[in-house]
Amino acid sequence: MPMYQPNGYRNVKLDVGAGGQVLDLETAIKDGVLGGGVGGGGGVLGCAGVAEKKVDLKKMIEELESIEVPSVFICPISLDPMQDPVTLCTGQTYERSNILKWFSLGHCTCPITMQELWDDMVTPNRTMQQLIYSWFLHKFLAMRKRSEDVQGRAIELLENLKKKVKGQARVQTLKEIRQLVAAHSTARKAVLDNGGTALVSSLLGPFTTHAVGSEVVGILVNLDLDFTSKSNLRQPAKISLMVDMLNEGSIETKINCTRLLEMLMEGSDFEHENMSSLSLLVGLLRLVKDKRHPNGLLAGLGLLKSICSHESVRGSVVSIGTIPPLVELLTSLNSECLELALHILEVLSSVPEGRLALKDCANAIPNLVKLLMRVSESCTRLALSILWAVCMLAPEECTALAVKAGLAAKLLLVIQSGCNPALKQQSVELLKLCSLNYTSTIVISDCKLTRIMQ
Repeated sequence: MPMYQPNGYRNVKLDVGAGGQVLDLETAIKDGVLGGGVGGGGGVLGCAGVAEKKVDLKKMIEELESIEVPSVFICPISLDPMQDPVTLCTGQTYERSNILKWFSLGHCTCPITMQELWDDMVTPNRTMQQLIYSWFLHKFLAMRKRSEDVQGRAIELLENLKKKVKGQARVQTLKEIRQLVAAHSTARKAVLDNGGTALVSSLLGPFTTHAVGSEVVGILVNLDLDFTSKSNLRQPAKISLMVDMLNEGSIETKINCTRLLEMLMEGSDFEHENMSSLSLLVGLLRLVKDKRHPNGLLAGLGLLKSICSHESVRGSVVSIGTIPPLVELLTSLNSECLELALHILEVLSSVPEGRLALKDCANAIPNLVKLLMRVSESCTRLALSILWAVCMLAPEECTALAVKAGLAAKLLLVIQSGCNPALKQQSVELLKLCSLNYTSTIVISDCKLTRIMQ
């Protein structure tokens, strides 16, 4: 059972006033805030009128799930807002279905006070129910009003763009649209429903300033782009501008360009030639390596993974020096970024240039060995696949490094674990490869197996 706090009525503070004033429950009832309660219908919410009867409380609770609800409205059993509150003889209030379930389990006590009940009757708390309804209705109507205002403002800004405003006025209009679509789903819908995607996309071109371009990209990454919109944005001139901004823009612009380019790569109709320019790859690698702005790392790794899925581009990715910085990052990444980095390295290890770069990278083998059985089975599988590719390139040299890094002990852990059988089999094969250049005595000492054998 959760820890409960008594939900007595007195001295409970509620923010129910239209002007944001804080009221206690007793005053709220007395002053008629309920709209028809004690004190008449002239309360703060009395203006809701007929609307109160049309909106279902359950619907309002669902739509306002992220809002902070006064504790007096929360059922102590489920910790959810009450819709049908009932009060026990102890004076404590609960959601009807929850307290009846409590009784059905054989309890004859009040869940909060743990007092034995001298009367098992439950009394509907109409005052509390009306107060809950009125509070949620007030918040719901305010939210709906804000949504309508946001939607109207988004449409108004699109109309301004259609009038071909120029210079700083255009930048300011785009900036406000970007802020709206980033914060409000209603604004995103308004832009999509009113031809905003095509209108905003048309502003990208060879003569677009970075100030305009960065705002346009910031808008587009927040929209659900359809096939036609993506095809339009894949034009070489538009891609070229995004790549320029990826190299020269602010960190926010770089991240947005990266996210948009990744969105454009989705789909079987994509022609990857537009995404294999050296300028794009260099800018992307800079973003991944930039320790001043770690929030760009996830976006950069995501796009790099998409690019590396095309085999013809992998050699170029290796040639710009992608592997060494990725290897150095391995031991400091969170699980999401780590899996992306390992996936990229595994894909690059499938080409000769990639395997050679991994072999020549001093920390590649030790860092990969450290990751085995450390984060997740998926990361173990990827690290093991890379190690296999490198060790097969130069068995004698690479297996010696791997053994000194403690690979054999890690492989035995994989074999003894509940991992996928295919993963276990690959561990067996790699362990055999490592043992080819050792006598049994040296295997036990150099492979650090003494403790495991004991």
